[in-house]
Amino acid sequence: MARPRLDDPDLPLSDLMTHWPETIAVFNRHKMLCVGCLIGPFHTIVDCCREYDLDETAFIAELMRAAGVA
Repeated sequence: MARPRLDDPDLPLSDLMTHWPETIAVFNRHKMLCVGCLIGPFHTIVDCCREYDLDETAFIAELMRAAGVA
């Protein structure tokens, strides 16, 4: 199975954190409750940015830097 793209708008947060565990620190730094959340398999980056009122482009860039993908 091919590795997903970190910036895929349909990528569930649980998959994102499984493939790029170094991104967990970004969620923690923003005091987000996404790590270990039961909704993680259903929520995407788009969903969590909307929920936490974060700029989606900036947040994805931060995740990509943390994952070494930028």
